[in-house]
Amino acid sequence: MRARPQVCEALLFALVLQTGVCYGIKWLALSKTPAALALNQTQHCKQLEGLVSAQVQLCRSNLELMHTVVHAAREVMKACRKAFSDMRWNCSSIELAPNYLLDLERGTRESAFVYALSAAAISHAIARACTSGDLPGCSCGPVPGEPPGPGNRWGGCADNLSYGLLMGAKFSDAPMKVKKTGSQANKLMRLHNSEVGRQALRASLEMKCKCHGVSGSCSIRTCWKGLQELRDVAADLKTRYLSATKVVHRPMGTRKHLVPKDLDIRPVKDSELVYLQSSPDFCMKNEKVGSHGTQDRQCNKTSHGSDSCDLMCCGRGYNPYTDRVVERCHCKYHWCCYVTCRRCERTVERYVCK
Repeated sequence: MRARPQVCEALLFALVLQTGVCYGIKWLALSKTPAALALNQTQHCKQLEGLVSAQVQLCRSNLELMHTVVHAAREVMKACRKAFSDMRWNCSSIELAPNYLLDLERGTRESAFVYALSAAAISHAIARACTSGDLPGCSCGPVPGEPPGPGNRWGGCADNLSYGLLMGAKFSDAPMKVKKTGSQANKLMRLHNSEVGRQALRASLEMKCKCHGVSGSCSIRTCWKGLQELRDVAADLKTRYLSATKVVHRPMGTRKHLVPKDLDIRPVKDSELVYLQSSPDFCMKNEKVGSHGTQDRQCNKTSHGSDSCDLMCCGRGYNPYTDRVVERCHCKYHWCCYVTCRRCERTVERYVCK
């Protein structure tokens, strides 16, 4: 007798959860770490949720890093939700860490993005913490070897990207290097996407300058290398998510590699996100596949993008409602130096999916 589809689906769901194939981003559960936990003693490391044994060891030997790692986990949550606020999949399931649904447990396009963003975020947070003096083991980044250009001079405190990448990779990649965690194809996919995230972070390093001179003449500028905000890195990774490549695990020579499923005449590019399994359309609620559906999601009636009522609501239609918005208005500058404003109220029409 053939098993019913619902039974097979439930068994698959249970099997995925038991095999723990998503250990790589379970550390995002650190976003829920209570503020009361001081994180100043090595025994605190065992109280942190979502860490594999290798990460617990890294915690013990680098205890001063852990507040920064916790901060990075919180920033991943915010950046992911912000980047996908206009999409059917809006990254809400990331907040279930460490007990994810199948949208992030499997080798999907969505998990590819979260792995990349997580790897970028932890390195970003560590690099910035070096600059702000929050970490005793590092300081400002090195002064670039090339000249900064006419009228500029190197100075300030550069973000220490090299240290951020080193320590960030040690922590975020540790779960994928444990032998008994998921299939080899999943490990390769997640390590690849994590490196894509770090590559996007490297690409965000830019020259930042501050003017000096009499009466703001900016006769000379002090410059340093600084990272863009994490939301900018997330936007870059979202673009890569939209053009991600589906891959298969296939023998090439003496070893198996990830190769594009439909374009297997070329290798996977280092800059592209990859995924193994297709995702649902996320139109209808189905927790077993990690879809929360789009019912009651807000949509934009005038948009032609992914947040449009037609696309967001999957053709089911939408309901209008009115909302009162209070905002500052009639602002006036007073010499010197403050601004006064009135509070104005207006009614706006909004729309939610049926």
